[in-house]
Amino acid sequence: MSMTSEEVPLPGQKPGLQPRPVVWLITLIGVGLSLFQLYTAGVEPLGLFYQRSIHLALIMMMAFLIFPVGGIRRRRGVIGWIVDIAFFGGAVLSGFYLCYNLDAIFYRAGFWNQTDIIVGVIATITLLEASRRAVGLGMTVIGCIAIVYVLAGPRGALPWFSDLLPGVLGHRGYGIDRLIGQLYLGQEGIYGLPLGVAATYVFIFVLFGAFLEVTGAGHFFIDLAYAATGRQRGGPAKASVIASAAMGSISGSAIANVVTTGAFTIPLMKRLGYRPAQAAGVEAAASTGGQIMPPLMGAGAFLIAEYTNVPYLEIVKISILPAILYFTTVYLFVHVIAVKEGMRGLPASELPSLAEVMKRGWHFLVPLAVLVYLLVRAMSPTTVGFYAILSIVAVAVLRALITLLFAEDPERPRRFDAGMLAGACRLGLYRLVQALEVGARNAVAVSVACAVAGIIVGAVGLTGLGLKFSSLMVAFSGGNIVLALLLVLAASLVLGMGLPVTASYIVLIVLVGPALTNEFGIPLLIAHLVVFWYSQDSNVTPPIALAGFAGAAIAGCRPMDAGIQAWKFAKGLYLIPLFMVFNPEIIVGGPVHVIAWNAMIALVALGAFAATLEGYLFTRLGVVPRLLLAFSMVAVFYPSFLVELAGFVTICAVLAINRLQSRAGMDDGAQGQVQRTPESPGP
Repeated sequence: MSMTSEEVPLPGQKPGLQPRPVVWLITLIGVGLSLFQLYTAGVEPLGLFYQRSIHLALIMMMAFLIFPVGGIRRRRGVIGWIVDIAFFGGAVLSGFYLCYNLDAIFYRAGFWNQTDIIVGVIATITLLEASRRAVGLGMTVIGCIAIVYVLAGPRGALPWFSDLLPGVLGHRGYGIDRLIGQLYLGQEGIYGLPLGVAATYVFIFVLFGAFLEVTGAGHFFIDLAYAATGRQRGGPAKASVIASAAMGSISGSAIANVVTTGAFTIPLMKRLGYRPAQAAGVEAAASTGGQIMPPLMGAGAFLIAEYTNVPYLEIVKISILPAILYFTTVYLFVHVIAVKEGMRGLPASELPSLAEVMKRGWHFLVPLAVLVYLLVRAMSPTTVGFYAILSIVAVAVLRALITLLFAEDPERPRRFDAGMLAGACRLGLYRLVQALEVGARNAVAVSVACAVAGIIVGAVGLTGLGLKFSSLMVAFSGGNIVLALLLVLAASLVLGMGLPVTASYIVLIVLVGPALTNEFGIPLLIAHLVVFWYSQDSNVTPPIALAGFAGAAIAGCRPMDAGIQAWKFAKGLYLIPLFMVFNPEIIVGGPVHVIAWNAMIALVALGAFAATLEGYLFTRLGVVPRLLLAFSMVAVFYPSFLVELAGFVTICAVLAINRLQSRAGMDDGAQGQVQRTPESPGP
């Protein structure tokens, strides 16, 4: 397959900045990585270190090719080529040295030779540089701080740093040999659990999403959402919510979701009457929700399953109700704004037909059905992803054959011949290579972030920082669980300014997880879900609202305005985790009537929340009703049935009165029109 740099510019680059051999090499490594992952997922699984070291080596090789040392918008000079080739060699050395010498390294465990330590140092530096390029400077800085913290101490390699550490954070300190043994040569560092999840479950599902993307599933889901909601008030915005729920679990990235679905939904929302910042905010909030939407949920579900030893299928099942609550909140915001502004839906002539959409793309539902069916059969997520990808390829080939044989132009009938078949095969091969390469590209940032998160996890485990951080958290909160959750929320927001969602979740759960479960009595699974949900916040909260900023670029508004709107629409990220904590039955289970009651009061409370912020539901809400709704929402979240019931009844009463006021206003308006009609001049 011939692809020039002009035909396939790299993400964020101007065309032509990558020489053709580099583009070919990126494609070759990307396809090789994806085929390696498919082989180990469905044919022959490899051991822990073999799988993870080969995966990370190939990922870092791609990172140094895709992201030059001087930035993706600048050409490499001679010095740039020397630096990039050196780091490329470091990526090859660090991964394959471990594979080749694995038995010998295990044999001398704890008594490393000088070569082991030198290669480990090279591997760590290479990974941090790959992180700087592919993930951002924030992740690299935190990784460096973790390393310095390990070395600081009276008996460490940097004893003079110990004077700068507060008493509670002090520790004995460790040397370079012990640090590298932990980070590179052990199972609790770079090649620990975070990278293990990225190198197995996450990659195979990122590849699954890439195959769906390349075969056209994204357009199918967008058209399906428009066909279902386009005629309603604020139809394009509601379509954005539904399409983003579907696309978010496929793309694995809130920002990628914004630029994919937002290219269609944001202009239509603006045309319908939404302000540019509102349109960008709706898309950003909905796209962020895609990361918590089963069945894929990005990398989070797999990490939660590994950390808690809860089967992946269980994580998916218990996440359905919270995800529905979140998207209901965004949907209600959209509806309230549409009613408030008197918007109407799009005319049927501008919308796709549901029957036509299903006729064109029904086959895209088959891989998702296969995915769900195999998960229910309790198969390994990696194996499930492997067979789901095979099902995509099968239905795509079948669909192409049907189109080739039967979809002819009545005015110019085509003959089926060898040339037509050869052209179809070339196109199919091109799409296959494209999907394999896109899957590998999309996994670079996640895998590198997980590997650096392994450095942080290793440092925390070696120094006991997790227990110390938990003590600080208990001290600052005074034992108050609400204050503790607010501290977690603040920490997630700060971390999210420099870390991707997955890395933010890993760092936070390592630091605050023990305190949430041991000191505050929050069940382990709920503690992980709370931290995971809070980690999504950086996508939609200023000053670093990355998904909101991506939407602003499409909407043509100021990034901070879009970020503020996204923050407002995505407030379910704050409220629903609180509801999990104080009403754990919706996660850990309980009597059916208790779960049904909790689901009902949560929906009503979230609807009241949207109405309170907008000051409108059926008609305009006054100050007193909004205050009543605000206090009633607090009561609904309070862990007492009588208080919950009082809050629920108050909300229902306020909303019912608002509905009656709306109907009365409509009747008055109709009467006024009847009275004025005779006075109006004739045509």
